Amino acid sequence: MISLHNKNAVIYGAGGSLGGAMAKAFAAAGAKVFLSGIRPGRVQMVTDEINDLGGYAEAAVVDALDEKAVDHHIASVVKKAGTVDISFNAAWNGVVQGIPLTDISVKDFVTPIHMAIQSRFVTAVAAAKVMMKQKSGVILNLTATPGGIGYPYTGGFAPTCAAIESLSRNLAVELGIYGIRSVNIRSGGSPDSKVFRDAIASQPEVMETVLATMKADTMLKEMANMEDITNAGVFLVSDMAAKITGVTLDLTVGTTGGLNYRISMPAFDEYM
Repeated sequence: MISLHNKNAVIYGAGGSLGGAMAKAFAAAGAKVFLSGIRPGRVQMVTDEINDLGGYAEAAVVDALDEKAVDHHIASVVKKAGTVDISFNAAWNGVVQGIPLTDISVKDFVTPIHMAIQSRFVTAVAAAKVMMKQKSGVILNLTATPGGIGYPYTGGFAPTCAAIESLSRNLAVELGIYGIRSVNIRSGGSPDSKVFRDAIASQPEVMETVLATMKADTMLKEMANMEDITNAGVFLVSDMAAKITGVTLDLTVGTTGGLNYRISMPAFDEYM
């Protein structure tokens, strides 16, 4: 089992589906986790779950867009824990999708780019300033399929993903001399995440078609679940990945490598 013992992790957007799942995975691997978000009830719920299972978690209300709030929180973590070894940002970024670029408003297109890059920059810089003194640390980010391939009707989400991946690379380039790693995970969307579960519950017939299409686009005809994402996250921030930096780990099940919707089992079976 990969160990994160003696590691202190700060998670932004910990009240969200993937933010909370990553926090639980870090804690299960032995890290002390400092959870934050703008929805105190949901952040506290994840914190309580971790502590009830014997882990160590603390909750705080922090807006990842607020530089002063982020700096204050990370200073409190250092004062209490001594180090910040992992920084992971899963804060919401106001994405609006499902609208052609010719119809989407300028506000809906630009908002996720602004929110995501500001919060990722603010939190990464706050962590980096601490990690530079330590001469160690890992900054982890999360994007999605549009970061690696043209994907229609994703509005401002596509350039948002591309911008986060670019920021992650540049952080790695500038901070590597201090022993700091910057890595990113590109997810293809997890059917068991809250956003998908809510959509399935409200529009089951529509989502059945959507999920079937998304699966068809993958090479394995399966989508990665949240556990697949968190397993990758735990590995990337661990010492087992000590020489991995400046890259995006693709967990789109091959979608960004090539769309495979034309490949079906019957066609394959003809050659068996």
